[in-house]
Amino acid sequence: MVLVTPQLDGSNYHSWSRAVKRALLSKNKFKFVNRDIHEPSCGESQYEAWERCNVMVISWITHSISTQIALSILYIDNAKELWEDLKERFSKSNHFRVSGLLQETNSIKQGERSIT
Repeated sequence: MVLVTPQLDGSNYHSWSRAVKRALLSKNKFKFVNRDIHEPSCGESQYEAWERCNVMVISWITHSISTQIALSILYIDNAKELWEDLKERFSKSNHFRVSGLLQETNSIKQGERSIT
């Protein structure tokens, strides 16, 4: 099942993560990635239910990212760790690009006069 479109391709992290957050919230599963639900111990009565939901969330996220990225996260077995890994890898690149563009925009001049 595809959770959101377009898929995460590395350049669209911020819009993708907002869409996934909304989709997970609508299914009452965002708590698996935002640290509100912690993994119970293997022997606890809630472990099997947690494991089933965790795997479901991982599956939804995996199906909402490009094949190349999906292959790189294949062995992450915890939805929270997967969410954090994707955030760490892809959220920063746009900030540097935006900062650079803002800096260029602010330094545009026409002759000796600034654009403003």
